Amino acid sequence: MMRPALITVLLCSPVLAGPDQSLRPVARTGNGVTAPFVTKPTSGDTLIPQAAEVTPVAQQSIGIAASLRPVLRSETIEKAAKKRRNLLAEGAVCDDVAIQGKLIGRVKPKLKGCGVEAAVQIQSVSGVRLSQASVMDCKTAKALKNWIEDAAKPAFAGMGGLRGLRVAAHYTCRTRNNKPGGKISEHGRGRAIDISAFQLKTGQEISVLKGWNAAASRKVMRRVHKGACGPFGTILGPKADRYHLDHFHLDTARYRSGPYCR
Repeated sequence: MMRPALITVLLCSPVLAGPDQSLRPVARTGNGVTAPFVTKPTSGDTLIPQAAEVTPVAQQSIGIAASLRPVLRSETIEKAAKKRRNLLAEGAVCDDVAIQGKLIGRVKPKLKGCGVEAAVQIQSVSGVRLSQASVMDCKTAKALKNWIEDAAKPAFAGMGGLRGLRVAAHYTCRTRNNKPGGKISEHGRGRAIDISAFQLKTGQEISVLKGWNAAASRKVMRRVHKGACGPFGTILGPKADRYHLDHFHLDTARYRSGPYCR
C-alpha cells in the first residue's frame, strides 16, 4: 500500500502535468488548414501551446506547402530528357526521336484519290539512312521504324550491320503499276515505300534483284521480307509478280483477312 507522503510527492511533481497542461489537437480553420502552435511562458516551466490567428494568405501558403512533394530525378534521367529535347529540336517528326526528317503538311493531289493530309519527309529511321528523303504519312513512317528495328537490323547484324536503305519509290501520285485507268496506288496516298537494296556498314550493298537468290544472302533477304509482314499491310517481293523482281513494296493498307504478304 503506497504511503501518503509518496503519493503527495508524485501528485505535486512537475513531470506529471495535469490534464489542463497536456497538448491538445488544434482545431482546423474554415478551409481545413491547421493553425500553427505558438507558445507563451506561464508561471511554471511548462509551455502551453495555443492556436495563433492565421491570415487567409498564410492559410493558402500553408496549404500549398503541405501539398507539394519534392520530386527527385537522377542525373541519368535528366541527361536523357535533355538529349530527347535536343533530338526533337534537330528534326524528329511523328513524335518519335527515332524518325528524323521534317514536316511537310498537306500534299495536294494531282489526281483524284491522291494526296496526303499530314505528310512528313523522312531522312533516317533508327539510325538507318534513306538514300533519298521520302514522303509519307506518320503511320507509314512508324511502320518503317518497327520493321527496321525488329526485322531489318537484326537480320543484317551478322553481316556487319545495316547502315542504309536504297529507296526506289515513295510518294508519287499514280495508279497501281502505272496502269492507265487503274486504282490509285498506296504510293499516291503517302502510305507506301519501295526498297531496292540494303546498304551495310561494311560498305557492301545487297540488292533485292541479286540478293534474293544469292547463296550468301537469300536467307537474310527472306527473313527481312517476312519481318515486314505485320508492321505493313501489304508486302510484295520478287515472288509476287514481274513488277517486284527488283524491290520490296511495303504499304500500310489494311485488309479484313490480315496482311497480304507475297
